[in-house]
Amino acid sequence: MPFIILDRDGVINFDSDFYIKTPEEFLPIPGSLEAIAKLNRAGYHVLVATNQSGIARGYYDLPMLHRIHDKLRAELKKVGGVVEEIFFCPHHPDEKCACRKPQPGMFYDIQKKYGIHFADVFFIGDSLTDMHVAEVVGCKPILVLTSKGEKTLKNNPELSVIPQYANLAEAVDAILSVPSDSN
Repeated sequence: MPFIILDRDGVINFDSDFYIKTPEEFLPIPGSLEAIAKLNRAGYHVLVATNQSGIARGYYDLPMLHRIHDKLRAELKKVGGVVEEIFFCPHHPDEKCACRKPQPGMFYDIQKKYGIHFADVFFIGDSLTDMHVAEVVGCKPILVLTSKGEKTLKNNPELSVIPQYANLAEAVDAILSVPSDSN
């Protein structure tokens, strides 16, 4: 059973410098939900790994985060898609926790729960921290140029060796165009 891990903000939905604090502020990037549904139809189990320091900063609480994720799941269901689980780090960056990307704790939790081998797993993100955690755990990184992606690439030219796509939909099309035994 193949897995794929996605960052949330900037990959699935539009990001905001002011944080996504309510379900109303959760706005999917065009084509992203359909891309997840396409992965599901191709047999992929989709997981999400997202930093959510807005909780520690007091911008929203855990019940509100669950409401935001309920909206994600409801919107996905409308297009025939599903995420298996959403892993998140609620901590402030100053807490220096083990789960906040680029630290690998969240990914080790995923590995422990699902028994996956990261060498077989794509991780799609839009930030330097996303690319760093993929490198640390041994996932196959993909950088999408939505949200922080273009700036991330511009400020970190060494990332030019990582596959890049305009958005999640293009990344998914590229993944699915390769025979599954070489994924």
